Amino acid sequence: MTSVKGEFAVSTDRQRLDLAFIHAYLSGESYWCQGIPFERVEMAADHSLNFGLYHQDRQIGYARIITDYARVAYLADVFIITDYRGRGLSKWLMEQIMAHPDLQGIRRWMLHTRDAHGLYREFGWGDIAKPETYMEIFVPGVYKKGGQ
Repeated sequence: MTSVKGEFAVSTDRQRLDLAFIHAYLSGESYWCQGIPFERVEMAADHSLNFGLYHQDRQIGYARIITDYARVAYLADVFIITDYRGRGLSKWLMEQIMAHPDLQGIRRWMLHTRDAHGLYREFGWGDIAKPETYMEIFVPGVYKKGGQ
């Protein structure tokens, strides 16, 4: 799937992804997976529905969906580099994700965000209805040397 808007494109073509770019952002600039090894980024892309955001041929953003395509979808690693923020591109990227034909009929969507609640609420996201039913294993230092 590719969608074009002026000089910008959103594509789910895995071959088009710039994994070095994605890794550089996630490992160095994101708050959620600082220090993640390149191999983990590559593995995650290999097992996800990827959405690359491009200005002409340059990748400027990314998001991925982890899903079984039937019941559950988890939105992860959403970002747009600083120079391209404030242009409505995050909303357009979310529109493309939420409208993707393979994701229609999903019963439960999930994500974690520290600072983009307003964006996601525009697309129907809200607080967990029954937080008492959710559990997790969280290992915050897993990407640091020695797992500390």
